[in-house]
Amino acid sequence: MDWHRYQPPLDVAAILDACPRVIPVNSADELLELACGGPNSDSYEVAHDIPGLGRYVEATVMRVRNGIAVNYTDPYMRRRDPDCLVVGDDCPTDKDTFQRRFGRDFATVRQEAFDWLKGQELVVFAFVAGKAGMGLHALAIAPANAGFFAFGLALLQGILPLDQLPADFSPRAIIYVVPPFRHTHFAGRQVVVHNRVSGLHEMFSFNLYPGPSAKKGVYGMLLDLGEREGWVTAHCSTVQVITPYDNVVTIMHEGASGGGKSEMLEQVHREPDGRLLLGENLVTGEKRYLEIPRSCELIPVCDDMALCHPAVQGNNSKLWLMDAEEAWFVRVNHINYYGAHMPLERLTAQPAAPLLFLNIDAVPGGRALIWEHTQDAPGKPCPNPRVIVPRHIVPNVINGPVSVDVRSFGVRTPPCTREKPSYGIIGLFHLLPPALAWLWRLVAPRGHESPSIVDTVGLSSEGVGSYGPFLVGRQVPQANLLLEQFATYKRTRHVLIPNQHIGAWRVGFMPQWIAREYLARRGGAKFKPDQIRQARCPLLGYTLHQLHVEGRMVARWFLQVDTQPEVGEEAYDQGAQILYNFFRQCLVPYLQTDLHPLGRQIIECCLDGGRLEDYEALIPGE
Repeated sequence: MDWHRYQPPLDVAAILDACPRVIPVNSADELLELACGGPNSDSYEVAHDIPGLGRYVEATVMRVRNGIAVNYTDPYMRRRDPDCLVVGDDCPTDKDTFQRRFGRDFATVRQEAFDWLKGQELVVFAFVAGKAGMGLHALAIAPANAGFFAFGLALLQGILPLDQLPADFSPRAIIYVVPPFRHTHFAGRQVVVHNRVSGLHEMFSFNLYPGPSAKKGVYGMLLDLGEREGWVTAHCSTVQVITPYDNVVTIMHEGASGGGKSEMLEQVHREPDGRLLLGENLVTGEKRYLEIPRSCELIPVCDDMALCHPAVQGNNSKLWLMDAEEAWFVRVNHINYYGAHMPLERLTAQPAAPLLFLNIDAVPGGRALIWEHTQDAPGKPCPNPRVIVPRHIVPNVINGPVSVDVRSFGVRTPPCTREKPSYGIIGLFHLLPPALAWLWRLVAPRGHESPSIVDTVGLSSEGVGSYGPFLVGRQVPQANLLLEQFATYKRTRHVLIPNQHIGAWRVGFMPQWIAREYLARRGGAKFKPDQIRQARCPLLGYTLHQLHVEGRMVARWFLQVDTQPEVGEEAYDQGAQILYNFFRQCLVPYLQTDLHPLGRQIIECCLDGGRLEDYEALIPGE
């Protein structure tokens, strides 16, 4: 096969001309064989000779009955480093530049990467970042011994076979995979460099964890394209919920890492007797249960990235979107026993196509099981086990665009008690006016003990849209694009949902599962004035006065945290002050000259301690 048909840029052509062997790839199955070391091999070590370290094994790959299982030797490599993205060019950006972080120009390292690639056997394949007509033609260049990484990239983004390339195929994005530089150039850290040059978006992955590059790196490419063309790739999952009464409600769930995006696509987790464990009180040990005889049917749309492109927008005053990916990067740390999530367990144990398992304890020739998590240390399971699931094997998945009825935002919250006040004051769910919902996207709290990323201390922000860590350009243009959505699509309603804790109660992801069941049964999130109450903290919008699901009442203290005896008004107000301080810290950087005037008004309203009525007046609802 002639790789010249890819019409690669001159720098890529020079690499492929010089390297010992080029392996053009037409399918993920071809990469599966490479990942395992060949068709007759069931295990493989991904290793490089590193000066000062000798032969260093980055990861082990095992062929299993349901795909391949990959484990990194360094626990640091099992989660995404939130600060891994660096910009190598001189284009406008809010991110750290290569020059600023490392004290030298990226051009030298870029050439050193090219020289290293010229000495390797390389795989190359074409794909579309995004969707045809709503994305970028792209090429992936990786060393053949990193076949598992290329396999993951191919699952996530798809492959365009060489003999089926569109007539207009012209690469505008390139991914280069150069694993040894993690050690030789970057002191063992995850580094991903985006370099925008002459109409080409280059991305250099100097590590082998797919999260920051094959996944979020491609996301950064789409965000950069949307910033130039005026559209957004949202950081969300989306599901159509069909009630037992055949009512259909579409819910879009956004959030920072660990904010419950994948969980929104899961059926509610039940106790052995079928009840739902609503929460466990950390002070008293009391447990509260809820009974819902029959759950809603879930029809998945997307898992993490959604194209809000003009080409998919309808005319019903609601936001429309469609999936931006070909596979889903599903975190399974909360699935820690057999039967926790039977549909996903069944799908991944006996899949219709081979899967890629990361940080899952498996043996060659065996079957990878998503509740068998690799241990970072004895007795300490890795908090970020993953499986990449091609969307074409997901039952009933929706392939086209959908309109959004409810747009929710998830926040990981810590416990809050009188003795230890915190921002864990968010009730089971809150209703937000559009202006306030927009502010939550700007601050995008990463929240309590995110399992997806390397540990960070305290309350931190993922920035605009919760996709700030993947953004290559500037935040203000993205904030303006998001503001346009919230001001335009007024029939889409907005809610805020916590996970992990509600005050003194440990709740896991139960709040969003109950909110999903409740909102679908009542046909959305439009309420009469007598059904809601203003939250004690204006940043939390409205709370429900009462909540019944299938005739079962949820206790008031799950809705209004200040009513919990373990919390009380004083601790609640201290938690509200933590939120206010966080909002003020995060919002001031957006007050730049190119921020939309309406956005400036909304932010200044928050900085001035605005009331709920003030937010409603800034973007009146429909």
